[in-house]
Amino acid sequence: MTAPQRLLRVLPEDYRERLMDLAREVAFAQGERIFEERGVADRFWVIRSGTVTLDVRLAGPRPTAVSSLDTGALLGWSWLFPPYEWDFGAEALSPVRAYEFDGAQVQALCDEDPAFGYALLRVIAEILAHRVREARSRLLDLFAPHAGRP
Repeated sequence: MTAPQRLLRVLPEDYRERLMDLAREVAFAQGERIFEERGVADRFWVIRSGTVTLDVRLAGPRPTAVSSLDTGALLGWSWLFPPYEWDFGAEALSPVRAYEFDGAQVQALCDEDPAFGYALLRVIAEILAHRVREARSRLLDLFAPHAGRP
């Protein structure tokens, strides 16, 4: 995993400490659903150990995995933007330990201290940009061989 994925390593130390004051340690068993696509997005996590699969519901009884996140990764960003619904579902691929953050508390801290808010949102934006580039690359790998075929 590249550095932009690691929120707690990239965020300046004083801001990281302020954010960690709001953290709550949680654990998810292998196979446990963490959240469902289109559910209420009111929190986020930083994975301490384990792997989480992001998925979407297509045809069939099981969601289709689209990505995975491991140690140090930010899980969840939909708490930042209306309509505050998850764009994906998430499931623990292995036992997961994580720091959980209440979105409303973090938003209040951002409002109280705009410099903190800017630093946090800039790091999250970098993480999201990195993930979009990765997704684009995966899509090109999947579909480019078929491009130009009738």
